[in-house]
Amino acid sequence: PSAGEAYAVVLAAGTGSRFGGDKLLAPLHGRPLVAHAAMAVAEAIAAGILAGGVAVVPPGVTALAWHLDLAGLRLITNEDAGAGIASSLRAGLIALETPSIMAPAGAAVVVLADQPLLRADVIARLVATWRASGRSVRPRYALRPEEPGHPVLLDRALWPLARGLADDEGFGRLLAAKPGRLELVDVPGANPDVDTPADLTQLENRR
Repeated sequence: PSAGEAYAVVLAAGTGSRFGGDKLLAPLHGRPLVAHAAMAVAEAIAAGILAGGVAVVPPGVTALAWHLDLAGLRLITNEDAGAGIASSLRAGLIALETPSIMAPAGAAVVVLADQPLLRADVIARLVATWRASGRSVRPRYALRPEEPGHPVLLDRALWPLARGLADDEGFGRLLAAKPGRLELVDVPGANPDVDTPADLTQLENRR
């Protein structure tokens, strides 16, 4: 069994260039896009599945930061947000390594803020699997089994690998190269990204 607590690292510092900017504040079902993923994380924290979390944001985005703060997340500003997801991932993991009043972190659940269908029960499955196996865990969604699922739970032993990431690279390639370190968990549904206005419209119409 794994030691330490699981924390969320919510990546919310992207520029949303394919969307046309301000993607995470675009409305979906009457709430900003970012609020959906943030509330799923808040639910997991309230249920004791996660011990807390951090959210990585670009400088000077008060409205965005407000929704993440409301969810109980500690805000980390990434001055290099435009450089891609790798710098935000590093910033979030470094924040969890820094001694603080938080219980020691043993795993990071990396959440993409532009995935509004994120569910707390999926986070719970990832954390339970990690506690039992000690391995990093990725979900495989029933409706999109061919796609690498998110969020990804990274066991702390893998965090140093973040130093080798660049630009928009996440842990996908590194995990693929270490198959014995990663466990897949089958979960129902799907958890698509919102990259374009058309993606958002499609979700809006799914009511």
